[in-house]
Amino acid sequence: MRPLWGTPVKKKKNMNLLAMAVGWKQKESVDKIVRKFIVNNFFVMLFHYDGNVDDWKEFRWSSRALHIVAAHQTKWWFAKRFLHPDIVSQYSYIFLWDEDLGVENFSVQRYLYVIKKEGLEISQPALDPDKSEVHHKLTARQKGALVHRRINNVLPDGRKCDENSTEPPCTGWVEMMAPVFSRAAWRCAWYIIQGDRTRKVGIVDSDYVIHYGLPTLGGTAQNKTDTEASSQEVGKVSSSDSLQGETSTSNKTDARNAVRKQSLTDLEKFKNRWKKAVKDDDCWTDPFQRSMKKNC
Repeated sequence: MRPLWGTPVKKKKNMNLLAMAVGWKQKESVDKIVRKFIVNNFFVMLFHYDGNVDDWKEFRWSSRALHIVAAHQTKWWFAKRFLHPDIVSQYSYIFLWDEDLGVENFSVQRYLYVIKKEGLEISQPALDPDKSEVHHKLTARQKGALVHRRINNVLPDGRKCDENSTEPPCTGWVEMMAPVFSRAAWRCAWYIIQGDRTRKVGIVDSDYVIHYGLPTLGGTAQNKTDTEASSQEVGKVSSSDSLQGETSTSNKTDARNAVRKQSLTDLEKFKNRWKKAVKDDDCWTDPFQRSMKKNC
């Protein structure tokens, strides 16, 4: 922290950022995560969604971290408002992690080495499949591998992932509990993610974490370990669905159900708008499809 006037402080080389939305109830896991990163020349930014900042002073590293408070907000709400690409331009990599991750098998230095070596612009550590809440098989650790970028599998909806697949969930994406962005990728992601997802996005198997899937913003935990439940839920939601009207008894006890339903509804609306935009634009081409539109 320094005043805005005077001689600018010379930027340190190889600086990286760890940003997390945290609540006091998850202090133990947050402490373990932060201690791993702060000794490796990381700057730490904590977003306090429960409004509690003072209690974090018990940790020795707390005074070195930047604390931002906004009650009841989420990680991506904070990221959009406080991680503008120009603000975080001095950092080579931005780790935008959830608080409920187990890092016993994670090495910060080794992870940085791997993603640099493999040229990954967007990545995440693989999930321990035996101890984690795994929603998508792509994110599960493949033992003996250094990195994987795709899976060869049959999806719950009958689609097959193979070496020729170019679309998610077969390749080209990471899950949002532990994403890692390069400086260039974050500038794109902050607006709209672009680039060759089949080459620049991958899962690091050598350094993996545990995702406990704790309901940190309220509600009860429900461990679902594959994509089937998620796919079925998406299939039940159409663009005409609404959250208006009576809420079921189960939804009253778990407010996350309403948020989840609304997000799925919004996703379907977005898909329909995207399809219409593609249809109306004669000159638009999909970079991941071989077919090209004519007369442009």
